Amino acid sequence: MPPPLTEIVNPVRPSAAEEARTIAASTNVGTLATLTGDGDPWASFVTYGLLDGAPVLCVSNLAEHGRNLAGDPRASIAIVAPSAQSDPLASARITLAGVASRPEGDELAAAREAHLAAVAAAKYYIDYSDFTLWLLRVNRVRWVGGYGRMASTSGEDYTAAQPDPVAPRAAGAVEHLNADHADSLVAMAKVLGGYPDTTAATCTGADRYGLDLRLQTARGMAYTRIGYATPIDSIGELRSATVELARRARQA
Repeated sequence: MPPPLTEIVNPVRPSAAEEARTIAASTNVGTLATLTGDGDPWASFVTYGLLDGAPVLCVSNLAEHGRNLAGDPRASIAIVAPSAQSDPLASARITLAGVASRPEGDELAAAREAHLAAVAAAKYYIDYSDFTLWLLRVNRVRWVGGYGRMASTSGEDYTAAQPDPVAPRAAGAVEHLNADHADSLVAMAKVLGGYPDTTAATCTGADRYGLDLRLQTARGMAYTRIGYATPIDSIGELRSATVELARRARQA
């Protein structure tokens, strides 16, 4: 990929912990990895809710992964963000690793509500005696944002982070930017994104900190980041933030 020719004005983007919290909140299904009594890895498709970012699992005690957790609580869950990408490896995903435990008292009630809020069908079996609620207490996180974008973070940072309020709702706005404001995206890339030789630009995503752009330049395809002047807290603020970026680019 050709490097930028000028300084990228504001390449700020979400941290790995924020990216991971956003992906975890974007769906309610994942692949749970547990250990059998012989120490062999065992992967199972599961549903989950979230309690302060920690996956809440409702597992049958008769299922192999249920027996595995009872014997060895070490586990991890792989979660893939919903995506329209034609290449599965270009999709964002995370692995959350930690130790599962059975919540008790007030935490048990909160975990039950968190799972039901995410998995409505669980109301038919969550209170059966042969099902157990498990809380995966996250110690380690690996985030992959697609090709060339990845990082690790701690369970503490993951728990302290918050899901992005913009990215999960930005598809319509991104489509509008590409359909009606392609010239503004080119101007942003040239002036703010470090690629003055941009000939075309496509917005590939938006979050609370800025826009991701894929560019065509005289030197080939490139990617850049265009950060807002200040972070935004809702999808309703996205329009004014992008208008301000376009204004700055055109004035410069």
